[in-house]
Amino acid sequence: MENRVTVSICGIDYTFLSEENRSYMEKVAAFVDEKMAEIMSSGRLSQMDAAVLVAVNITDEMIKQQSNAENLRAQLKGYLDEANKAKAELSECKREIFKLQQQLQKAQSQKK
Repeated sequence: MENRVTVSICGIDYTFLSEENRSYMEKVAAFVDEKMAEIMSSGRLSQMDAAVLVAVNITDEMIKQQSNAENLRAQLKGYLDEANKAKAELSECKREIFKLQQQLQKAQSQKK
């Protein structure tokens, strides 16, 4: 269900249709508004130029975060592979211990 959400960015109201809830969209707009204010306070830029810089900065951040997430996924996959290998080794060790215990019991029962 689409939600109609009106937010203010740089003093201009924008109405969005979104699958996201109102509070999320307000959070997104507040973030963009904050970034716009930061860039516009640092010099004489038009809103259009500030918007482009904000878009570039946010995109840069997003791409870096995606790369970080991919690296974390690869690390996690490596850890899971190691854990599965260790689990298999543990199972093999348990089987070996069980065999040795049976051999020991057999040897002890033959001595009696």
